[in-house]
Amino acid sequence: MNTPQPEHVTGHAGKREWRRAISSARSAVSAQQQVAEANALAAAIPGLLDGLRSPTVCGYVPFGSEPGSIGVLDVVRNTGARVLLPIVPDERGPLEWAEYTGTASLVPGQYRGILEPGGPRLGPAAIGDAAVVLVPALAVDRQGARLGKGAGFYDRSLVFAETEARLVAVVRDDELVDRLPAEPHDVRMNEVLTPGNGLVTLPAEQ
Repeated sequence: MNTPQPEHVTGHAGKREWRRAISSARSAVSAQQQVAEANALAAAIPGLLDGLRSPTVCGYVPFGSEPGSIGVLDVVRNTGARVLLPIVPDERGPLEWAEYTGTASLVPGQYRGILEPGGPRLGPAAIGDAAVVLVPALAVDRQGARLGKGAGFYDRSLVFAETEARLVAVVRDDELVDRLPAEPHDVRMNEVLTPGNGLVTLPAEQ
């Protein structure tokens, strides 16, 4: 997959151009590629969590052509980590969280039918327990700016994470780009995980 690089445009207009370009490129990703990428991401998980003592990890269930799989979540659990997954609220507030205890714990959610845990809701502040937050993204730049799908759920949620938490965006290799349009409210990532490059530490904003 080769992600097109839109001309430099700032603000909302620039984000719209990037979203169109990446969504179009993702629509061409084959099922075989998705499986291979998910396997590569799963193989990187033990190294990502190495040294953390039974941490809490916030993850997500991939939707559509997002990289990853439920199997990646199982690898996280097998390291001894407690896994929390997002529950999209009825209104445009921050995400809530619930514990993932295996595939049988997942049910279709109200938002686009995305799978989420059917157990007790722990509230938006539960992300504050996480040592690592795996964050879905369309793209991330080398200064940590993340491009989401535009609903703003994660920007409203990541403010509840601890300052020391590792915010790890999960994207395909060519979705780690040099520069994205960013706004003051965008929460920046400090690491990115890709199938081919593994874990990449991002510098502070320059």
